[in-house]
Amino acid sequence: MELKTARIFVRDILTAKQFYAQKLGLPLKADGTKYGYCVFTSGSTELVVESVADDAPEEEKVLVGRFSGLSFTVQDAEAKHRELQALGVQFTGLPEKQFWGGILATFRDPAGNELQIVQQPTAA
Repeated sequence: MELKTARIFVRDILTAKQFYAQKLGLPLKADGTKYGYCVFTSGSTELVVESVADDAPEEEKVLVGRFSGLSFTVQDAEAKHRELQALGVQFTGLPEKQFWGGILATFRDPAGNELQIVQQPTAA
C-alpha cells in the first residue's frame, strides 16, 4: 500500500488556499474553491484541503483546528522554520531535537490545524 492522499479541514477555503500555496509553497493541483476544496501536491502525496461550513453538524466542525498528524519532511528544520516564520507562519515553538534523532517544529494553518516540519536523522 502507498499513502496517496491526506485531508485537512478548514473554515475559510480561500484563506487556506493562499496559505498552502503562497506560504508553504505547495503546488496547486486542483482549484475547487467554489465547491469548497483545493488539492495540493507534496511529493507523491496529495493534500486535499476541504472547507467545513459554519452550520455543519458538530461531528464535522470538530475536524477543524486540531492536531493533524501531518508532517512535511525538510532538509534543514531550523532554516525552514526561519523561512516560514518570516512569511508569517505561526509556530508553537522552536525546532526541537527528538529522542529518535530527528528535529520537529509544529506550526498552525489559519484554521488552527497543527502540522509539522520534520528533519529526518542523518544516517550514522
